[in-house]
Amino acid sequence: MSRVVLVGLPGVGKTSVAQSLAQRWGCTWVDTDDLISTKVGIPVAEYLRHVGEAVFRVEELSALRTALAQYDVVATGGGAVATADARELLAENPTVWLDCDDQHILVRLDGGDRPLLNGDPATSLARLRTTRTPWYLEVSRARIDTSGTLEEVGERVQEALAEVE
Repeated sequence: MSRVVLVGLPGVGKTSVAQSLAQRWGCTWVDTDDLISTKVGIPVAEYLRHVGEAVFRVEELSALRTALAQYDVVATGGGAVATADARELLAENPTVWLDCDDQHILVRLDGGDRPLLNGDPATSLARLRTTRTPWYLEVSRARIDTSGTLEEVGERVQEALAEVE
């Protein structure tokens, strides 16, 4: 097993899980936010604030295409599901939705630079969850709770992929 795309809200652990799975499987991994940051030369949060969400999503789709063509384990940005083109690509791949309750997410994100959660993070996160849940359901083959250890989450992902193959 060495191919999976991880989607989910900000702070659910997509990057950490991707690193862990790639190490476990001995394969390549990438975070699409890192691809964007490398290409544009600034952190993704700064880029998003500078160009706006619509332009950012175009760049994100390009990064997703690159990631799917070159890497085995792909961690996406939380909003990668926001466009129909991206959802189509994700649905064609073994995509897993990582999720946990909002309290866990808010603790993990404390002090992080997340432009779409500015102001009232709890309310913003609830809004993102409401908007994106149907999209995560549309593209994913499994939904995995990430409130456990990386080892536990990795096992859950591996088991879920084995069940849907």
